[in-house]
Amino acid sequence: MKSFISILDHSPEDFISILHLAARIKKEPEKYAHELDGKILANLFYESSTRTSLSFQSAMQRLGGSVLGFATKVGTSADKGESLTDTIHMAVGYSDIVVLRHPKRGSGKLASEISSEYNVPVISGGSGSQTHPTQSLLDIYSIWETQNRVDGLTIGISGDLRYSRTIPSLLQLFNKLSSEQSNIHLFAHDLLKLPDQVRYEILQEKKLVLIDKPSIEDDISNLDVLYFTRIQRERFPDDSMYQDVRGAFVFQESYFERVKPNFTLLHPLPRVDEIGYGVDKSKHAYYFKQAKNGVFVRMSLILHLLKSDLVSGLNLPKELGNFPK
Repeated sequence: MKSFISILDHSPEDFISILHLAARIKKEPEKYAHELDGKILANLFYESSTRTSLSFQSAMQRLGGSVLGFATKVGTSADKGESLTDTIHMAVGYSDIVVLRHPKRGSGKLASEISSEYNVPVISGGSGSQTHPTQSLLDIYSIWETQNRVDGLTIGISGDLRYSRTIPSLLQLFNKLSSEQSNIHLFAHDLLKLPDQVRYEILQEKKLVLIDKPSIEDDISNLDVLYFTRIQRERFPDDSMYQDVRGAFVFQESYFERVKPNFTLLHPLPRVDEIGYGVDKSKHAYYFKQAKNGVFVRMSLILHLLKSDLVSGLNLPKELGNFPK
């Protein structure tokens, strides 16, 4: 594995290996505390981030490495007009691995093409409103951890299906790992429906059934997992359009009265007003644990990119199977 830019670039076996190693790391993190002593990660964030940026920093440091970079382009040479191409040429000379978040479509691919000349891997930390592959890894890991499987489920997805970069990557990863068909129930305002192109690409694999649903309340008892996303104000060309759709789908505490015993509520965060703080106390609210899983999943991914010999010697399972106890 040379870089990690898109879910579509990798095999199911790659993801199975990453997920199994993440489970081992979560169980015994101290065993991996010095695997990357002396290595440096460059964290380059052209867009704001809390969880993705901090969890990559935490992951690298927990593996014994160190981190350099920036959390915003303000104050960097990019703010003076330096191209992404030139910035990547500099970053790969200062580090052993690069994490990039950038608003421009195709930025991750461009960075990985440059970095390959230096044998330095690049990880996409989110690309515009299109993809967020490492978020989908921790989302799938959390579903596997709570449901003991990742297929044959009924998954609800709600919120901003039009501009979300987490949802396309999540659906792509479901397609990669599913051996049994899952039903995906989609809850969104008419202005925020899943784009036709994304829908078409996902349905080509014939592993997921996508069903538009009008009401979470009427469907909540059928769901194994509900994946909520915020409506992203910053993606709207017109604020009046945002005001028209905000609050269209909100999770109510009363919904818990009718959920399955093993129901799990996920959210990539940050949230705005789609999930109230009163929901947090429920055993079904898993989004903070989901975010913490991002550290272990990203530790595993970094090791796959920088220590492939170590990973190949661990004899990790070749099938995903049940979540390891």
